[in-house]
Amino acid sequence: MTKHIAIFLPSLRGGGAERVMVTLANGFAARGFRTDLVLAQAVGPYLEEVAANVRVVDLGSSRVALSLLPLMRYLRQSRPMAMLSALGHANVIAAVAKQLSGVGTRLVVSERSTLSDEVIRNRTGRSRLLPFMMTKTYRFADSIVAVSEGSAHALSERIGVSQNAVRVIYNPIDCERIRGLSLEPPEHPWFREDGLPIVLAAGRLTAAKDHKTLIRAFARVRQKQAARLVILGEGECRNELEALVKTLGLDDCVSMPGFANNPFQYMRRAQLFVLSSAWEGLPGVLLQAMACGTRVVSTNCKSGPSEILEHGKWGDLVQVGDAEALAGSIVRNLDAPKLINFDDRLEEFSPSKILDAYEDELFKGGLNNNTVCC
Repeated sequence: MTKHIAIFLPSLRGGGAERVMVTLANGFAARGFRTDLVLAQAVGPYLEEVAANVRVVDLGSSRVALSLLPLMRYLRQSRPMAMLSALGHANVIAAVAKQLSGVGTRLVVSERSTLSDEVIRNRTGRSRLLPFMMTKTYRFADSIVAVSEGSAHALSERIGVSQNAVRVIYNPIDCERIRGLSLEPPEHPWFREDGLPIVLAAGRLTAAKDHKTLIRAFARVRQKQAARLVILGEGECRNELEALVKTLGLDDCVSMPGFANNPFQYMRRAQLFVLSSAWEGLPGVLLQAMACGTRVVSTNCKSGPSEILEHGKWGDLVQVGDAEALAGSIVRNLDAPKLINFDDRLEEFSPSKILDAYEDELFKGGLNNNTVCC
């Protein structure tokens, strides 16, 4: 019998979780699984990356909360053997839909971020309610997966799940694909010039990524040596980040060109990749830069960077929010050789290894030999 799997997400708007789920969907389809990518709303730039043998199911819901009934109908009609959901609010809907639909689909919910920091820093009513909803609904899931040990620990503390009941499965990194795409010529003119060294960052322009600290650090870097900073991504913090760039007099050396479908062509040509996040789950962009062979610097935020870099073995780790320390690390690394061979470290994140782990979790009979008690 052909295994039938569904992957449920809000949409494919740009983000690390969305890209990972597309990678998993494509990987399962390549293994011969009947694979449905079920979206509350089928929009977003990663749609074009979905393989032809993956069926995209559009629930036509403007908000994830409104996708409950359509998702229940999908489960009753299609009856996948297993469903993987990602992102907290989508996980809640998936758990409720499974319970109310009465189907035997095995549900695995995947936490992509560090819940404790995300909730504390996000003051919206919906975010404050999310841990309560997760506590009440995750008992309907057959398994819980976190993308890092730090995320698993935070989830355990926040919603009262036994940490032994949370399985850690890292995000996959397709090095071969990334390196192929990195060979494409970048559109940004700075990367086509043999000029100043470029520091690169990539991620949504949100508080979580703390680009303010990066920009302040770069102002210090410019006091010591000439360089340029490029920040890829879009988000609600764009206006204040642009204002900070202007205030610090960095208009001529800082560029924020927006979301890039192919960030790898920039990563390959940057002198240094910097992650300045205040919190993460498992930062895929750090792994992507490493796949391009580019030297990396990261904040030692919760969670992920220290796990990826093995406590500083593969790149500098600096304190969150410390612009001076970040500037010092950037200066040191700009003076070092650009390329590093990260292959030994990246083997731990190979798609085949990660797909094996998810396949085991999606199609096994128990909950990692534990019971989730919420």
